[in-house]
Amino acid sequence: MKRRAFLSLFGSAAAAWPLSVRAATGKRPVVGFMVSGSQATYTQNVAAFVQRMRELGWTDGDNVAIVYRWAEGVNERYAQIAAEFIKLKVDVIVTSGSEGIGAAKQATAAIPIVFAVTADPVAIGLVESLAHPGGNVTGLSGETTDFARKEIELLRELVPGLQRLAILTNPNSPGIMAETASVQAAARTVGLDVVTLLVRQPEEIMAAFDGLKSKADALYCVPGPLMRTNCVRIVTLALAAKLPAIYGGRDYVDAGGLISYGPDPVDNYRRAANFVDKILRGTNPADIPVEQPTKLLLFVNLTTAKALGLTIPQSILLRADDVIE
Repeated sequence: MKRRAFLSLFGSAAAAWPLSVRAATGKRPVVGFMVSGSQATYTQNVAAFVQRMRELGWTDGDNVAIVYRWAEGVNERYAQIAAEFIKLKVDVIVTSGSEGIGAAKQATAAIPIVFAVTADPVAIGLVESLAHPGGNVTGLSGETTDFARKEIELLRELVPGLQRLAILTNPNSPGIMAETASVQAAARTVGLDVVTLLVRQPEEIMAAFDGLKSKADALYCVPGPLMRTNCVRIVTLALAAKLPAIYGGRDYVDAGGLISYGPDPVDNYRRAANFVDKILRGTNPADIPVEQPTKLLLFVNLTTAKALGLTIPQSILLRADDVIE
């Protein structure tokens, strides 16, 4: 009886451990978590990821260890963090954005990499296709096929007579430039003139707006670590220039931005845990299809609209997830 009880207990415990991970490490699996921001700015995202991991049977500090590292807006830190993860022999790397994914992919072709969000991963060469990633990288795309078109439609609803669009973007990021190209194409398809403002570092933001003058009727801010870290400065300059602007996250709208539209980052990080779970249980990341956003959020700042002399159409107010007054 004792022997049978022992074997039964051992069998149950073994079933809870992925064979591939146990064979490779002989210990509980380790997940390396690196993102562009700081611990403070990723509180909700981390909480959603950890909660979903727990629902799937993985408790940090018990049968899995999650190691957190923060790039804090400095892209150069990604390579350092990725190298550290290699030394720690993590079993999965969770990250986001083309810079983080690129650094992780350059550091290892063996350790699975899960991205919580990035621009078109096929266009920037991270995966072979959405259905068949084909390497050690998979996760959640930050775009749907008509995402840019919907954002341009929102701007045209907001700004009657919109003819000239300024696009603020960071050319140092392949993912961001892929999204920029989509926005440029969508704008030109409906007959808008486009001026693209290239910003590689914070010191160039002011000069970009100074050079813009009155050359645009509205602004599209392509999201990314550089823009998000400097969102207050960008929002302030856009307001000073009397430019209605669309952004990629609620933090811009809370800072005084007019409108934001994009994937729910909290939901994306929650869904990223599903990918990690599959990998820890033995599934090859090459066989896990990349998923697209299922939850897009729209936020509007009425105070900013009034300051810009705009009336938010009822059609937008009814679709908004939150209206800030």
